[in-house]
Amino acid sequence: MSLEQVRTEISRVDAGIIRLIAERQELANQVAHIKIKNGIAVHDEKRSAEVLSLVFDQAVERKIDPVAVRKIFEILITMSEERQKEFTDDGDLP
Repeated sequence: MSLEQVRTEISRVDAGIIRLIAERQELANQVAHIKIKNGIAVHDEKRSAEVLSLVFDQAVERKIDPVAVRKIFEILITMSEERQKEFTDDGDLP
């Protein structure tokens, strides 16, 4: 494969990552509605820790930098929480 072909493939993967982030954000909308309905707080420390532990382990299994992957998912979790807060009046659920 040529450099340009590889770069084209990287761009294709990047577009897929963006699509998946958008899908994750849409799921955060659904989570927000469920949390509002049930009076659950936006931030769930236990769930965040579970997600971060899971992705760390998955990164190790795939032989990619688990610390970097954890940082990426910390950002994704923050994005999800911010999206959920958009659905509340005061920025946080009871």
